[in-house]
Amino acid sequence: MTFKAEYIWIDGTAPTAKLRSKTKIITGAPGGLDTLPVWGFDGSSTNQAEGHSSDCVLKPVFTCPDPIRGGDDVLVLCEVLDTDMAPHPSNTRAALAEVAERYAAQEPVFGIEQEYTFFQDGHPLGFPKGGFPAPQGGYYCGVGADEIFGRDVVEAHLDNCLKAGLGISGINAEVMPGQWEFQVGPLAPLEVSDQLWVARWLLYRTAEDFDVAATLDPKPVKGDWNGAGAHTNFSTKAMREGYDAIITAAESLGEGSKPLDHVKNYGAGIDDRLTGLHETAPWNEYSYGVSNRGASVRIPWQVEKDGKGYIEDRRPNANVDPYVVTRLLVDTCCAALEKAGQV
Repeated sequence: MTFKAEYIWIDGTAPTAKLRSKTKIITGAPGGLDTLPVWGFDGSSTNQAEGHSSDCVLKPVFTCPDPIRGGDDVLVLCEVLDTDMAPHPSNTRAALAEVAERYAAQEPVFGIEQEYTFFQDGHPLGFPKGGFPAPQGGYYCGVGADEIFGRDVVEAHLDNCLKAGLGISGINAEVMPGQWEFQVGPLAPLEVSDQLWVARWLLYRTAEDFDVAATLDPKPVKGDWNGAGAHTNFSTKAMREGYDAIITAAESLGEGSKPLDHVKNYGAGIDDRLTGLHETAPWNEYSYGVSNRGASVRIPWQVEKDGKGYIEDRRPNANVDPYVVTRLLVDTCCAALEKAGQV
């Protein structure tokens, strides 16, 4: 017997990487991750190699059922290696794996809220050609054909993610017409990042069937419209058990060069989105507060009330690399908690 394996990887396009994929026909019964072979591709066509030495290696790191093809077919997320089997310079997963292992005892957990915007015929879904819809206000979590656009695509994407076994925890319409969000997690750093990349691939692939494009552009429409982010919820075992660790983590993100170290790696075009308006803090100022969506980091009200829980970093763009944002949060917050003896 044979089955189809869709090998998916992140390319070297700058400043924002793209997803690529191709199909491998495998002979034999489907098995686990260890049964999937490494494969290769032309890195000169993906901004990952020069033409005179173009071979790159795909190493499977995550697999799940393929909800589009069905049957025994699978999706295979891969990390990119050089031919000497060392991580390729574009491979941000390898650096996360090292940090996640270093702080594994603190049990870091993430939930990432992925916002995105649908486009069709060159303009956002729900925007009249050559004009603008009514000002934002009723679109967020709205209902009705006059306020909601693309629900059929969203529902199909949700079903595909669930059939694939991904850790999707919810969906909702966002503040701008044609803008939506899905959430992945709570999961460990590598798991949430791997699954978010696969969920993004499924979003693009599902939208194909509706002749709609999905974009992670952080400011798809200039002016008085909300941008698109990837709000990142984070906790450790100590944070889930006590409030002092919550404050330590929030304050660690504002120390020294940390605010800029994070923001400059939170997605291209971040200064267009983090303006201090539209539920954002200015990109060059760090703040945290309880129930404050205008702060860089929000502590949910129930976390203060319960005296334990998680923090929400509201700065990451929709186009952020989840391997990078989770690595930075683990590295900064877990180091501070370890130094404070809150582990």
